[in-house]
Amino acid sequence: MLDYTFDRQHIWHPYTSLTHPLPTYGIARAEGVHLYLEDGRPLVDGMSSWWACLHGYNVPELNAAATDQLGKMAHVMFGGITHEPAIELCRKLVALTPDGLDRVFLADSGSVAVEVALKMALQYWQSRGTPRRRFVALRQGYHGDTFGAMSVTDPEGSMHRLYRGFVAEHYFVPAPPVAFDAPWDQAAMMPLTQLLAQQHSEIAALILEPIVQGAGGMRFYHPEYLRQARALCDEYGILLIADEIATGFGRTGKLFACEWAGIRPDILCLGKALTGGYLTLSATLTTQAVMQQICDGEAGVLMHGPTFMANPLACAVANASLDLLLASPWQERVASIEAQLKRELTAYTDHPQVAAVRVLGAIGVVETKTPQDQARLQACLVAQGVWIRPFGRLIYLMPPFIIQPDELSLLTRAIGVALDTR
Repeated sequence: MLDYTFDRQHIWHPYTSLTHPLPTYGIARAEGVHLYLEDGRPLVDGMSSWWACLHGYNVPELNAAATDQLGKMAHVMFGGITHEPAIELCRKLVALTPDGLDRVFLADSGSVAVEVALKMALQYWQSRGTPRRRFVALRQGYHGDTFGAMSVTDPEGSMHRLYRGFVAEHYFVPAPPVAFDAPWDQAAMMPLTQLLAQQHSEIAALILEPIVQGAGGMRFYHPEYLRQARALCDEYGILLIADEIATGFGRTGKLFACEWAGIRPDILCLGKALTGGYLTLSATLTTQAVMQQICDGEAGVLMHGPTFMANPLACAVANASLDLLLASPWQERVASIEAQLKRELTAYTDHPQVAAVRVLGAIGVVETKTPQDQARLQACLVAQGVWIRPFGRLIYLMPPFIIQPDELSLLTRAIGVALDTR
């Protein structure tokens, strides 16, 4: 049996107090779309373990890739050394991402991918002899927990507001106000247009989550905003950084969310589902022009080099995960999940506790009118045989792509029960 007392007294969990801890649920194993509690009860996973396990759990193809690579080498430094798993992975990423993003930096987490992107932008302008030290980001955006990533995460409405005064201060514009499928309103561009017109000479880059703002509010915005943001960056000579750590690899119905607007960023951040949830790994891709400017600068190199950069084990599993994704009918699966989520979640639109229901691709969101009691809500959901991790006013689903209709219905019905249980 797990030692829950030791866990509760000594081990920090994400965004959880050690003096007033939330309950934890011991998982003994995982298979397919199920997490199995210590007593053997299965929970249908509605979170893909924070959006990473898009193929589910205990995947034979990924197990085989990991086992094969373990027999060769689990890790080797990337300084002065290269290896086939990294070369193969970078070749795949260059082929899959928008044309021109053909220079790849491999790191070890999504937050670090954002740090690398910010450093790329800063070094780009430093190398040009016109240093720019400010960034523009969107309100209700989220980019990670490290200091650079926190600095471009909404400083007022996010979990990082306590660090104001410690992190660098940047420009923020209102979150895109036009929903994904709503009629376009050109007034939505006014704040960004005005800011760039006035301050572009000191702005290194605009950073945003394309189409889906994730942990900052689970909002879906209109592709036209992204198209015009790209055009404004071009007009004022500002780099565009797209943070696709949560949206990449099919989650929105496109392989990458930037495809909804048909744009290419100057810098692209990837992570989470890159290894199918097996190991931590991220990638930051950029263009020949950005790379060249950085490498022609004072340092001559990008000033970053993680110990576990291009870890062979993670790269090998990532290669297998990408192969598995591309060989699967993932578009049809995501479209089917989207259709079912729309049918079953919209039934809660008129519930007295519900403020809004949103669905895009394999993402479903029920936003409540008031913050929920997380411990109570979590216990209710587990009792229904599902694993959903709500936060604040958001009860959301990001299930593995392999989920079956009856399993998905268990998730959506459990949300209804939770809403009715006070």
